[in-house]
Amino acid sequence: MNNITIANKSGASYRTQLVIIGSFFFMFGFVTWVNGTLIPYLRIACELKDWQPYLVTFAFYISYTIMALPSSKILQFTGMINGIRTGLLIMVLGCLIFIPAALTRSYLLFLIGLFIVGTGLTLLQTAINPYITLIGPSSSAAQRISIMGICNKFAGIIAPFILSAIILSNADALMEELSILSPAAKQVRLDALAHDVIVPYAILAGILLLVSFGIKYAKLPEVDTQTADHSDDRQLIMNNAGVSRNGQMFRGFLAIFCAVGVEVVAGDTISNYGIYNGISLDIAKSLTSLTLAGMLAGYIIGIITIPKYISQNKAYLYSAILGLIFAALILFSSGWTSIIGVALLGFANAMLWPAIWPKALEGLTGKTLNNASAILIMGIAGGAILPLIYGWVSTGTNNKWGYMVVIPCYIYSIYYSKRGRP
Repeated sequence: MNNITIANKSGASYRTQLVIIGSFFFMFGFVTWVNGTLIPYLRIACELKDWQPYLVTFAFYISYTIMALPSSKILQFTGMINGIRTGLLIMVLGCLIFIPAALTRSYLLFLIGLFIVGTGLTLLQTAINPYITLIGPSSSAAQRISIMGICNKFAGIIAPFILSAIILSNADALMEELSILSPAAKQVRLDALAHDVIVPYAILAGILLLVSFGIKYAKLPEVDTQTADHSDDRQLIMNNAGVSRNGQMFRGFLAIFCAVGVEVVAGDTISNYGIYNGISLDIAKSLTSLTLAGMLAGYIIGIITIPKYISQNKAYLYSAILGLIFAALILFSSGWTSIIGVALLGFANAMLWPAIWPKALEGLTGKTLNNASAILIMGIAGGAILPLIYGWVSTGTNNKWGYMVVIPCYIYSIYYSKRGRP
């Protein structure tokens, strides 16, 4: 294990720490995966063109790239606990911006709100991902992250059902109604539809606010990152160790970029892909849950098999190979078979993220660890950029062939399993 220590001055047990951190990953999942429902919802409410709904994922995930390094600096001053509370309060602000966005039916304000929510999540994830990696043996880090993934994806499974039941109930009837209304009456109906998002996001803001005030009673120990590695950044880059570490970080960044990119493409495009294949909106609006159920199954298998039966690096390699196989299933089949192929990408993606962190952080300590964590978080930009590329490719070809964008990502993942640190 690295020289980073978990300063357990509060006496909180290992299991208690896992449960508390798991609750945060549940919140991450809920807030993140409602975007799969927001995409068809905002497409209707804000009358968007085919590619524009994917700006939802861009605004949300690009915040990780922009705010990751500032988040690392903030955590150096606040520590993990106060950093978590700050991140939660930022998320509260982002959720509250949905209220004026809904009242004015402004797509720009919706995107700003999503960016701010993503900013708060960036701060939280920059703190908690290395924490869960370092809290136990390195060889079982992927197993612990898989447990967190179950919390995250379980929330992601139920989130689309809850939100779609509120903002897109009787969706097919709504589309039929909008098609026969006069222009003026249609605008009134769309205004009313936009207002439906106010109550769920106000409730979510209230929950996050309560958690931000209650976190100080959770008795989570701080992560002591001041025990080693106080070298100057420029000197670190100039010497051989620095060059090696920077290469390690860069490869890890690209691995995260690919892993999150394919995860978001599979989760947030499947609803529109269902509609493209003739599935009714009432069913398609919740298809994101299928992809997340696949990921949940992958996490459970990971927990059972790693490291007892298979190393986390082998699991990573086999997952990337499965991703290529399922991508071929999408491209060379049709209808529900092709849709199930998208959902199965969730299963293939499950073990990518958990296996990258211990590989990318291996041997890093102190300030270098903080910077590496921030750089890895920046890789979440894959969730911003890859869905947009999917949207552009789909516009030029069709929704099925848009999934070609995941193939280079899985190929790089295979490379990283061989080239990255063991």
